[in-house]
Amino acid sequence: MSGSSNSAVTRRAFVVTAAAATGTAALAGPLAATASAASFGWSDDGSNYVVDTGASLVFKVSKTNGDLTSLVYKGTEYQGYGGKNSHVESGLGTSTVTLAQSGSTILISVAYGTLRHYYAARSGENNIYLWTNKADSSVTATRYIVRVKAGLFLNDEPDSYTYTTSTVEASDVFAKSDGQTRSKHYSRHRVIDYDYIGWTTGSVGLWIVRSNHEKASGGPFYRSLLRHQSADGGGLYEILYYGENQTEAERFGLQGPYVIAFTDGGAPSSSLYHGTLTTPWADSLGISGYVADGGRGRVAGVGISGRDTAYTYTVGLANSAAQYWGTARASDGWFSVSRILPGAYTLTVYKGELAVYSTQVTVSAGATTTLNTITVPSSNDPSNASAIWRIGNWDGTPSGFKNADLMTYAHPSDVRASSWTGNVVIGSGSETSAFPCYLWKDVNGGLLVYFRLTAAQAAAAHTLRIGVTTAYANGRPQITVNGNWTSAIPSPPTQPSTRSLTVGSYRGNNYTFSYSVPATAWLTDTSQYNVLKIDIVSGSGTTGYLSAGTAIDAIDLLA
Repeated sequence: MSGSSNSAVTRRAFVVTAAAATGTAALAGPLAATASAASFGWSDDGSNYVVDTGASLVFKVSKTNGDLTSLVYKGTEYQGYGGKNSHVESGLGTSTVTLAQSGSTILISVAYGTLRHYYAARSGENNIYLWTNKADSSVTATRYIVRVKAGLFLNDEPDSYTYTTSTVEASDVFAKSDGQTRSKHYSRHRVIDYDYIGWTTGSVGLWIVRSNHEKASGGPFYRSLLRHQSADGGGLYEILYYGENQTEAERFGLQGPYVIAFTDGGAPSSSLYHGTLTTPWADSLGISGYVADGGRGRVAGVGISGRDTAYTYTVGLANSAAQYWGTARASDGWFSVSRILPGAYTLTVYKGELAVYSTQVTVSAGATTTLNTITVPSSNDPSNASAIWRIGNWDGTPSGFKNADLMTYAHPSDVRASSWTGNVVIGSGSETSAFPCYLWKDVNGGLLVYFRLTAAQAAAAHTLRIGVTTAYANGRPQITVNGNWTSAIPSPPTQPSTRSLTVGSYRGNNYTFSYSVPATAWLTDTSQYNVLKIDIVSGSGTTGYLSAGTAIDAIDLLA
């Protein structure tokens, strides 16, 4: 939704007394006010609820639409760029906005159709706690945007800076005059990689501390908008559901808390992080969909055997209602995932980002589900298969391939990218670094791989495998060997339907294409190079970097 409304609020969950004029609200019944800091409290300026946290933060929430309209820290206004407020999605429009105080906590509730959103302040803290409960798809995405005035922070994430007006793609990927590209999409980070994002001047820090994303979609390796700056200000995001490059259906329900936190320049307190934040003070606030820690469970694993210790292993749990994850200990694979909603889950073990094991677990409230050592079968890791040659390694990512690192924070057309064309010779020592991480029908299709076979190898049929991590517009590889044998066109696997390769994400659904190449396809002269040609085929896509394409995980020829 976009826009805002000036219609009057229809309900207030408080009884105003003279105390409101002095910044402290008195409430009737069990919500009697107590303030532990002299200035802690709230007032009503006619258009907004004004909350003083009793520390150095005063903020305002519109009584009309639930927008955050002011964010003053130590006397400086930080809210607002381009004349816009901070809000859910792009603004909810006319909403029912209410306020209640319970002791040292003030809660502002926003009701917009079936969506509920909450702001909470705690006495003496420079934090705003937020929850968002989305019950259905009536609001198209779920994100919160903190909009920050221009000039207050230096830009320390230049790849997200969108100050140029020269567009490369759509209206959200830009080009500088020096050929470098910029977009708010280029975050570099997967969800699992960060606890908070924001900016600091050295004396003031403004951050969003992310939630546990239990009602988000996409798993631990999902990438989405985090922050950006432009000529008229900056944006900090908590993305709970964003339709771009999604691998899962949208989940509904209460998400949070996530936290807007001010500091004296340093990182936000680790006590606010999703793994350590406890909120027993919120248990009785009446937040829709809220489940206290006592109503949640835990899954713990003794260890994981059969691991490749060169890689980090992640354990994920997911069902249609929630998702969670944790990192397995490097020494033995021990893991623990806490604060899980009760239910049956698929537990998946990832080597890097490649799923190598799955099982079912049930989580009960107030209990720990303990798993004995998980053994990953050798056959579940494609790296264990004996290969004549291999380009890259099977880890569910394009890591190590040409331009792979750059593609999480730049457009493929960026001047910093190495040429997307160029052929590869097995045995050169640069097979992986010379092979492009992405292949497109209209950019570098028809790439050639040269390799020799021994007489014994050339006398046998072999399986060639190409692993991909995502695809755009149903792009998939078709191979030709020595110009005399061509594979069938494979069926496209299920992949996200939106942009991916051009907006900083290689993450989709890992898939392996297998091609049975007959012995008659190989050259019998062992001094000659066999030539593998890889074309990207599809009836979809447009041109250039928006033609059909795919991201590469690994390629090998099995013995």
